[in-house]
Amino acid sequence: MTAVGESFEPISVVIPVYSGVAPEHLKRALGSMQEQSLPADEILIVEDGPLGAALDAVVVALSRTDGRIRRIPLAHNRGVAFAMQAGIEAARNRWVARMDADDISLPHRLELQARAAAAGHYAAIGAAMLEFEGDEGNIVGLRVMPLTEERIRRYVLTNSPINNPTLFLDREAALAVGGVRHVPNMEDYDLFARLAAGGYAMLNLAEPVLLFRADPAMFKRRSAKGMFAAELQMQRNLRSYGLIGTPRMYMNLLVRSAFRALPQRVLKLCYAVLFRVRLGETKGLGSKQDGKGTAKNDEL
Repeated sequence: MTAVGESFEPISVVIPVYSGVAPEHLKRALGSMQEQSLPADEILIVEDGPLGAALDAVVVALSRTDGRIRRIPLAHNRGVAFAMQAGIEAARNRWVARMDADDISLPHRLELQARAAAAGHYAAIGAAMLEFEGDEGNIVGLRVMPLTEERIRRYVLTNSPINNPTLFLDREAALAVGGVRHVPNMEDYDLFARLAAGGYAMLNLAEPVLLFRADPAMFKRRSAKGMFAAELQMQRNLRSYGLIGTPRMYMNLLVRSAFRALPQRVLKLCYAVLFRVRLGETKGLGSKQDGKGTAKNDEL
C-alpha cells in the first residue's frame, strides 16, 4: 500500500484490444486495473479494428462507471505494434503501463513499478509474472527476467529482456527512439533494443506483478513458417543499431531458428525447462532485487 505522504507521477494504462479477445477476459483485465492500490490516471482502450457487439458492450458498460476509460478506435485491424504506438501517442502522461487484454494485473502492479520509476533513471521497467492455464488459480509457473541494468544490457544482445505484458514505459524515451515499430512478433524486443542502443537503462522487478494467460497457441505462433523472416529482420536490426556484429547476428539466427524448428511438443517442454521458474524453486525471489534471476524471452 502507498505510504502516507508518498506520491508518484500519474500513469496511463494502454490496453490494445481486437475482435479475437474473449469478452470475459477483457472484463477481467479491466477489472484488475480498477483494483490497483495505486490507481491509474487514465485507461486507454485501443480498439484495433471493429470489436464486435459483445466486446463493445463490455467497454461501454465499464466506461459508464469509470471516467478514466478512454476509447481509441482504429478503423482497421493493423496489429499490436500499430495499436500500442497509437496508445502511447494518445497517452497524456509520461509513464505508460502496457496491459494485454487477456491478462490480469495483480493489485500492487502499478504501485511497485511507479516506485521503481521514481527511485531510478529507467526508460522501461518490467517484472516477473505468474503463468496460469484455464482458471487464474491454476498457476503453472513463474517467469523471471535478468534484474540489473548490466545483465539486461547483455541479455538484449540475444533475447528480449523484459516480459512484454509487464512493461512500464517512459513515453518520452520510447518516442525519442522511434516508438513501437512493426517487426512481426518482436515489436517489443525491437523497442528494447533501440532503448539499449540509445543508452537508456532498463530494470526488472523480481516480484511478480501480473498473471499471464498461457495460451497453448503461442507455441504454434512461435514455430510458424513466417518466423524465420521475422528472426532475420530482428537480427539485422540488432546489427544496424550497433548492438551486435555480423558473426553474432548469424549465430543468434541459427540458435533461435533451430529452437523454433522443434516439434511443438518438444518446444513446449524446452520452454518450460529454460524459461520458467518452477513454483517450488521461487523461495527468495519475492521482492528481493538481488541482480540474479532466470532469463525468459517471450519472443523466443
